[in-house]
Amino acid sequence: MVSRTSHGSTLIRNAQVVFPGRVAQSNILLLDGKIASIDAAPTTTADHIVDADGLVLFPGLVDDQVHFRDPGLTHKEDLGTASRACAAGGVTSFLEMPNTKPAAIHQELIEQKYAIAASKSLVNYGFYMGATATNIEALKVATGIPGIKIFIGSSTGDLLVDEQEALERIFAETKVPICAHCEDETTVRSNQARLGANLTVHDHSRIRDYPAAIIATRRSIDLAVRHKHRFHVLHVSTADEIPLLESHGGLITSELCPHHWHFHVGDYDRLGTLIQMNPSIKAARDNELLWQALLDGKIQVVATDHAPHTLEEKAQPYPLSPSGLPAVENYFALLLDRASRGECTWNQIASWTADAPARVWGIVGKGRIEVGYDADVVLVDPKLTRTIQNEKQWTKSKWSPWHGTSLQGWPIRTWCNGHCVYELDPSGDGIMHDQGVGQTGIVGSLGGARRLTFDHQRGGYWNTPDGIGV
Repeated sequence: MVSRTSHGSTLIRNAQVVFPGRVAQSNILLLDGKIASIDAAPTTTADHIVDADGLVLFPGLVDDQVHFRDPGLTHKEDLGTASRACAAGGVTSFLEMPNTKPAAIHQELIEQKYAIAASKSLVNYGFYMGATATNIEALKVATGIPGIKIFIGSSTGDLLVDEQEALERIFAETKVPICAHCEDETTVRSNQARLGANLTVHDHSRIRDYPAAIIATRRSIDLAVRHKHRFHVLHVSTADEIPLLESHGGLITSELCPHHWHFHVGDYDRLGTLIQMNPSIKAARDNELLWQALLDGKIQVVATDHAPHTLEEKAQPYPLSPSGLPAVENYFALLLDRASRGECTWNQIASWTADAPARVWGIVGKGRIEVGYDADVVLVDPKLTRTIQNEKQWTKSKWSPWHGTSLQGWPIRTWCNGHCVYELDPSGDGIMHDQGVGQTGIVGSLGGARRLTFDHQRGGYWNTPDGIGV
């Protein structure tokens, strides 16, 4: 259901607010798209007053790895449906990967994606440029991007870059941060040839095995260290990669996705190709040790790798079935449920999902509840229990691998640049608020959504005594 609401000022009263490094009850004033006060008087006047007693206010989430399929594959997802899934899940900013059709490998195609987002997206947006073996000149002059994405394996079209000479040039000659899908293509192809025909989805984790991930991650980190180039390891999938990520002085950061802490190879019997992912699901031991690495600060970011396909596509026999699953509207609740069981804290969740990704990618004004920051905030009911249901998903694909899972702790209202873009009504139905014209000035833009701004000089993530990026 979509309705319209006005912007104006909003006072959120009596919330438990997740500030950097602490949680405290306070009153937060949102004004002109910014956080105007973090300790407003309860009598402060505003256009909208929200009583948040018993509720928790988080900074809006920043999902730094999504595949929203627009343009070219919009039967699976588009920037409109995906951004609504974001809003329902507490995500107020996303960074989208370049493997669309056409792939975003030069500035003109990046600008085309920004134009599409300006007309469709309900939340803030940014787009990576994809590396190829031949587009180094475009990568060197790219503007308005969070970073460069390299597919070292598992690529589409001409996005595979595994020749050493091309990789050396990309790391040596470009300036913006680099991230990579780390699976060694030679290892993957060798495993597939060895296993032969008559494969099942269980073979997916044998084809995309531990050495495939470890070899590519080690190779990428070596490039980054030698060229002193900031590098982010996407979707770490094995516990054996954890030692590779440490002791690089903030040059190397990494992330964990919910499917890699939640699912393991024993779940193929139950879920089949629904959990077919690249990198592949590994063992239960990896689930446990990757989660512990996140708790220990060895992995800094939680992202989704939201990559939807239709259920009909996923139902094809392996290996015709595509890899990827939708997660953007449920990963916050998965984390909140863990917090409800004492397995992590609200501050850790805010760091992993908001502060750290904003600082890794130098996103200006996002990731914290602080005066002067953009008014991207999410109100959570920590006691609310809901069950994930396919039919209630906002993603166009209309399914979740967590279908039937009951979780405690859910986002119930999301503001993007001061606009309320989503709320959960008492009946349990989500309401999307379409603002009509956004801050980009392009007619048809939605909500308070706008193109993200990146400052790579101020970006980066370093561990500090309170565990917060600075």
